[in-house]
Amino acid sequence: MRQKKSALASVTVLERLRAAGLRPTRQRLALAKLLFARGHRHVSAEQLFNEARGQRVDVSLATVYNALHDFTGKGLLREISIDSSSSYFDTNTGNHHHFYFERTGRLEDIASDQVSISALPSAPGGAEISRVDVIIRVKA
Repeated sequence: MRQKKSALASVTVLERLRAAGLRPTRQRLALAKLLFARGHRHVSAEQLFNEARGQRVDVSLATVYNALHDFTGKGLLREISIDSSSSYFDTNTGNHHHFYFERTGRLEDIASDQVSISALPSAPGGAEISRVDVIIRVKA
């Protein structure tokens, strides 16, 4: 049964990549399986690189970054920028916010209905607001 479940997960990942218009290379497939096999999660490029190496996936850190940005560009992931040198990639692309645990670097989802924003400024120069991301930093 375990082998059957793994084969089903592979088909689903393959279909997701194709539906997003991404060529399902061996490396993209392997990284997508790692990303999407365990439900919603937050992962840095370095974490995914280490997971891939631990699973004996022959991939460079640059390839991991490229795949993550390709997945994000096609709407399969959402990038969460913590600061100028730290980003996480979220498999939950729905509308939600985050707690960021400063000591551990962990992100935790906050349902969108748990955050209330009473007013937003108008977007400048005729631009349109596409999304509001709230990151609540906690010390714990």
